[in-house]
Amino acid sequence: MPKDFPEPIRNCHNCGASLPLGALACEQCHSLVHSEELIRISERAKALEADQPLSAKQEWLKALPLLPANSTQATWIRDQVQKLELSAKTAPPPEQRHGWARKLGPLAPIAVVLAKSKTLLLAIFKLKFIFSLFAFMGVYWALYGAGFGVGFAVLILVHEMGHYVDIRRRGLPADMPVFLPGLGAFVRWKALGVTRQTRAAVSLAGPLAGLLGAAVCALLWYRTGIGLWAALARTTAGLNILNLTPVWVLDGGQAVAALGRSERLVLLAACLVCWLFLGEGIFVLVAAGTLYRLFTKDLPPQPSPPITAYFVGVLACLAAVLWMTPG
Repeated sequence: MPKDFPEPIRNCHNCGASLPLGALACEQCHSLVHSEELIRISERAKALEADQPLSAKQEWLKALPLLPANSTQATWIRDQVQKLELSAKTAPPPEQRHGWARKLGPLAPIAVVLAKSKTLLLAIFKLKFIFSLFAFMGVYWALYGAGFGVGFAVLILVHEMGHYVDIRRRGLPADMPVFLPGLGAFVRWKALGVTRQTRAAVSLAGPLAGLLGAAVCALLWYRTGIGLWAALARTTAGLNILNLTPVWVLDGGQAVAALGRSERLVLLAACLVCWLFLGEGIFVLVAAGTLYRLFTKDLPPQPSPPITAYFVGVLACLAAVLWMTPG
């Protein structure tokens, strides 16, 4: 075993299932066995890419033995290695890189500092989620006041971080959430090549986190009687239910792709039960989307009962939050 290869892992860090010797992905939950080490390698490689492409290439190559050969991540890394090799070949020699600065005379020191500040500038751009979060918060603060505006923005962040954390724990690359004031937020990640079950689980992780946020607000309302908490609980629960509508790019639209026709009928029945019990029209929208997906041709070769239970469970618990809190 190579010196840099991690120690054997006997159990999946995600689901706890036993792993055969040399396993790279869990057969039960499909999580990458060495996801933590892969994240560390990724962080080191990205830090080197701007100024030391060959060193970055070597870091990325360390990740390949930790990945299934045909995985999306391995394919992406091989492509990245080729790009870094090309970048290294076309980069000017070190002594020429700042030759232009000498021509600027007394302005040369400033020019060199600015040139070397690109890492800082990149770091600032990577903080775009913070700037967009505050802009998002400001819009709802202006519309509904400080309490609701801040609380609503935080709860949307909780939803998006549910996606982000679930993606990263699987060893997949993802960007921090970006907020679009008045529209919502999104997490960009490389989903090409992952299984339908993985895509569905990642999609449902956001509503699950949103459910936890809504439940905390409902509990705070129950303990304090403050109407703001009830408003936040109902708004968050309602938006997460709406997001489970299985159409377009909504989370429900991504998750339902792992459900067969029988599983979609179960989901439709759950929506109708919630509607009949609570009288909330939002469940009719989810039911309508599910009914539509009963007749589409995107049925999976192997339906996933666990994803069905996950989907229905999150939907039912969000319905319980609506039932618990006053409208």
